[in-house]
Amino acid sequence: MAGTFKFELVSPERVLFSGDASEVIVPGTDGQFTVLPGHAPFVSSLRPGVLMIKIPSGSRRVYIRGGIAEVEPEGLTILAQHLIDLEAGGVNAEIDAEIKAAEAIIASTKVEDERMAAAETVAQLRSVANR
Repeated sequence: MAGTFKFELVSPERVLFSGDASEVIVPGTDGQFTVLPGHAPFVSSLRPGVLMIKIPSGSRRVYIRGGIAEVEPEGLTILAQHLIDLEAGGVNAEIDAEIKAAEAIIASTKVEDERMAAAETVAQLRSVANR
């Protein structure tokens, strides 16, 4: 299909998406980046955040935590450590569990970078859950 590229989103639990995408906005550790058809090859580690996938039939949002993104001439593959499909029903329990885990890190760690990363995770999750 013209104007699209092959995209796969995989976690240890499952393949969440495998198909054509016209654009994917990815939360990289060095900043958010957008992959479009014909993008130059590269690899990036991922930070917790929302992945925006534009597909021919609409769009999809997925919260990811950790992993890598690999852009190749054939397309984009994301191997996520953990993901929550924000378009699926019943995700509130998963989001609540992620928030509690991040809040536990904030309360228990003395490492400022870890505390800041956990606070960012809590803010992102509350934002996607509209709380």
